Amino acid sequence: MKFTHLHVHSHYSLLDGLAKIDDLVGEAARLEMNSLALTDHGNLYGAIEFYKKAKAKGINPILGVEMYMAYEGMKDKRPGIDSKRFHITLLATNYEGYKNLIKIVSGAHLEGFYYKPRADKDFLRAHAGGIIALSGCLAGEIPRAIQLKRIGEAERTIGEYQDIFGKDNFYLEIAPHFSIPAQRMVNDALVDLSAKTGAKIVATADIHYVKPEDAESQDIMVSIQTGSNVEDEDRLSMRQSNLSMRSTQEMATLFPSHPEAVASTQEIASRVAIEIPLGTWTFPKLDVPEGQSYESELRRIAYEGIEKRGIEKDAPTLERLEYELATITQKGFAPYFLVVADLLRYAHENGILTNIRGSVAGSLVTYLTEITNIDPREYKLPFERFLNPERPSPPDIDMDFADNRRDEMIEYTKKKYGEDKVAQIGTFGTMMARAVVRDVTRALGEPYSLGDRIAKLIPLGMQGFPMTIDQAIELSKTSSTRQSGSKGACAISRCTRRAL
Repeated sequence: MKFTHLHVHSHYSLLDGLAKIDDLVGEAARLEMNSLALTDHGNLYGAIEFYKKAKAKGINPILGVEMYMAYEGMKDKRPGIDSKRFHITLLATNYEGYKNLIKIVSGAHLEGFYYKPRADKDFLRAHAGGIIALSGCLAGEIPRAIQLKRIGEAERTIGEYQDIFGKDNFYLEIAPHFSIPAQRMVNDALVDLSAKTGAKIVATADIHYVKPEDAESQDIMVSIQTGSNVEDEDRLSMRQSNLSMRSTQEMATLFPSHPEAVASTQEIASRVAIEIPLGTWTFPKLDVPEGQSYESELRRIAYEGIEKRGIEKDAPTLERLEYELATITQKGFAPYFLVVADLLRYAHENGILTNIRGSVAGSLVTYLTEITNIDPREYKLPFERFLNPERPSPPDIDMDFADNRRDEMIEYTKKKYGEDKVAQIGTFGTMMARAVVRDVTRALGEPYSLGDRIAKLIPLGMQGFPMTIDQAIELSKTSSTRQSGSKGACAISRCTRRAL
């Protein structure tokens, strides 16, 4: 018998999931699992990283999300009412389903955000293609109704979700968290409802970390998220449950009376075949004169730039220009240069301050198309540092615009190329060693002065090479000037090491 974990959180469930993608995929491979899902809370941040790393290990990646469902409508934002929400697990079976997950998550953030990104049933119905849904954890709509003894309501809700996704695409989640009093009661009720409604049961484990011994670190991390102390009795905690990645044998042992729930995981996994087109570049459609290609248009603008810049058409200049144009054409990046040139043209025509950074200054083409204002020949700047035939990665042109007019640039880009061609990219702040020590100390109920004193013993890292707890401890062992802080750093690192 094989088993697939279908309800899995990584550290992209921010300050909730502890496991890194590498750790999840590595453990699944060690347990000889042929499929694995990723279902972070309300986001798809880790989807592509997970997809690539699972594929590399020979594991079928199941891309999903644990979605928040609005109490009523996703656009309702009534204080004290719409702060209530339910959970539901959504899994993409194919590329269409993955694109629908993107639409659901995006809509939940842009239209349904109220404390959390929320969807509603009408929104799910509009984007249900290629998706299998599971009823969720104890915070799901159906388990909540069961806990309130509203079995009829739970049965009706099952019917609603079967209508949205299709009868064969909605499953009832049973979980092995028997230390929670409500879990056995919910499991039993779901088994009964399965017989009544035809919705199959499926076993999940709601993974938040890889190994059982990681539970303490995850618990401290949740305390950091909520600003609480681990000793607080009424705080949010998942410590009472084992949320690690269990083996097939463990899961089968936990559900001896319901082997069909374990088998359902493989049934679902066998239906998943997602192929995401990676490694190719898709550019927006550009307006070029009839009969011209993107490459010929870039060539025309570059040669016009020779005249505008007042450059002499000597052999070395023309040879370099042709070499750069040939490289750009070979790589298929002509549309990229045309778009960047257009954005900067608009900015300059409208008096928006701009700045260009990086190795792009080494390109004669960008100088002639007025992307940059530095003649690379004058400063002997090599084009190859920016782009060359052997470089696998695309060119990277960093553009800065005046802060107070950034919105104008975004609006122009949306109108010119289409809203579906424009995105804003987020960055993630990570928990660095010094900050972690201070946060963990507070979560453990220790005085701030202790955490601050230990944090200051940790050397500062360098850009691109952050200092870690392990490195700091190793340095303290070899440096006589750090001996007094070594014991303190070692003590606090027990609970922080895995949080980094």
